[in-house]
Amino acid sequence: MRVVLVNYNAGALLQEVVAALAAQSRPDFEAVIVDNASTDGSAEALRLPDGRFRLLPAGGNLGFAAGCNLGAQGAKTPWLAMLNPDAVPAPDWLEQLHQATRHYPHAALFGSTQLMAGAPHLLDGGGDNFSIFGIAWRGGYGGPATEVTGDIACFSPCAAAALYRRDAFEDAGGFAEAFFCYQEDVDLGFRLRLAGHDCIQLAGAKVRHAGSAISGRHSAFTLYHSSRNGLWTLIRCMPWPLLALSLPLYLAAQCWLMGRTPEAKARLRGLRDGCLGFPKRWRERQAIQAKSRLTIFRLISFLTWNFRRISRREIVPLKWC
Repeated sequence: MRVVLVNYNAGALLQEVVAALAAQSRPDFEAVIVDNASTDGSAEALRLPDGRFRLLPAGGNLGFAAGCNLGAQGAKTPWLAMLNPDAVPAPDWLEQLHQATRHYPHAALFGSTQLMAGAPHLLDGGGDNFSIFGIAWRGGYGGPATEVTGDIACFSPCAAAALYRRDAFEDAGGFAEAFFCYQEDVDLGFRLRLAGHDCIQLAGAKVRHAGSAISGRHSAFTLYHSSRNGLWTLIRCMPWPLLALSLPLYLAAQCWLMGRTPEAKARLRGLRDGCLGFPKRWRERQAIQAKSRLTIFRLISFLTWNFRRISRREIVPLKWC
């Protein structure tokens, strides 16, 4: 298994995560730490525990999506684990992931139970959900960790701590590098779902995640990329006739969110730039939809249709495949 971390000014968090990886109960892994030209000294200060770890300078800030793709290049391992530099894995995290690949041989995507770093009795995420409104959210965010009672099927994993079968990842082309960061994991999960792959959210694979510790959860940067990339995900991945329904619903939902969150102008800029990128994303859509093996009826069952479930950030289990 190869573990890919993408660092950009993670500070002392990076060393903590690397140390937690070195202490894993399952030692047979390799780790590639991609540094996106950090300016805080975190790369220079990093001490690699042993030969399993390699620091790979990216030469510039490629963003999370391209950074992950770079870290995955040349891998020969059958599985690729993505781990944020602000997500500290439990000692048996890799062991839990490995066991899951044997227990669920039909699945190509696995998500981890994400606990809030400063309050581990609360959930940072119990699997990514996706709605007909084009809104994605981490299930159970802010709720009690006891909401996670077992493994479930979910729409896609949060790439802060996720596992992908390498051949499926490569066949899909990895993360969409134009996204830079945010929603790139939902877009990849959507494409892998369209290709017929299953996703399992694991109760036992746990990390403590300081979500958006670097970029800020409600910063203009985060809201801009989230609104733009959410639009691009729909354009690329949502098949007809669902796109005709979900696209206006997404725009309406974004307008509603503008009145409820700070930095409304950032959301608006994201939608503007998302529309400007429409021609390129539409061309990409043709190739994505041509590979789809998922029936429209199956996809409908994967989507959340009740907006209240989004506002409550519910965990939405899907039917087992």
